[in-house]
Amino acid sequence: MIVVPAPASRVLGLKIAELSRVKAVEVESKFFPDGETYLRFTEDPKGEEVVIVQSTYPPQDTHLLQLLLLADNAVRLGAKPITAVVPYLAYSRQDKAFRPYEAVSIKTILKLFESCGINRLITFNIHEPSVLRDTRFKVENLSAVPNLIDYLRGLGLEGAVAFAPDEKAVKMAREAGGALGGGYGWFTKKRDRITGEIEMTPESEVNVKGKDTVIIDDIISSGSTTATAVRMLKAQGAKRVYAACVHPLLAPGAYERIMRAGAEALIGTDTIPCEASQVTVAPTIADYLQGSLNPD
Repeated sequence: MIVVPAPASRVLGLKIAELSRVKAVEVESKFFPDGETYLRFTEDPKGEEVVIVQSTYPPQDTHLLQLLLLADNAVRLGAKPITAVVPYLAYSRQDKAFRPYEAVSIKTILKLFESCGINRLITFNIHEPSVLRDTRFKVENLSAVPNLIDYLRGLGLEGAVAFAPDEKAVKMAREAGGALGGGYGWFTKKRDRITGEIEMTPESEVNVKGKDTVIIDDIISSGSTTATAVRMLKAQGAKRVYAACVHPLLAPGAYERIMRAGAEALIGTDTIPCEASQVTVAPTIADYLQGSLNPD
């Protein structure tokens, strides 16, 4: 097995190779004057099991194309099988047609993966796991919630209450609240069909007054919902409020918006490298890869 740290996830890829105790084969990459991508393996991957590490955060299209080019090139050069480690999988939120005639983008992406010779996909906390059921290649949807919990414990947050910003994240809040020991709650959201404004209501049997609280979600993008949740929990008397997520997508202004709302910190993983990426998922990926090399 060799690990290929691709351009979007070079640091993470090198960590995975080191922890897995396998060779890392670097990629030579550049952009031509017209914006097209040039990629080249620095060593021949023929006969090797190749693990390409490439997250697909913005610019999503560029990072996706780089992954496809590398996978297809590895197949052409005689590598087999091909594993794509895509910690953040772009376009996965468009998992169905919400309006007539819409493109279902994640289904197209998965077809492209298959056509370029990817035999196995490893990702984290995909927004809607059911979209992965119909793939013809193996898919492993890992969870980074335990990584976040360990980090939160290191901050002294034993006994903290975990809160989901909406109903979809309740499972994560339940897991975090159980592990930290403070219980969990969630927000229900209602959208005004006339104004478009969203009303959030906290739902919980746990009183947050005087307690540390963690808002946990899979993705934070604009930060608006998280910031509203921070303000509401602070208004209810929460002692300290932290925001945590697996994928810190963080559109411009999101980090500042959450911190201005009163959050102690915004904590994310390195599925997307940014200022909030305090937690690495490298050990989880390395453990999975080692387990596939040495099955019980």
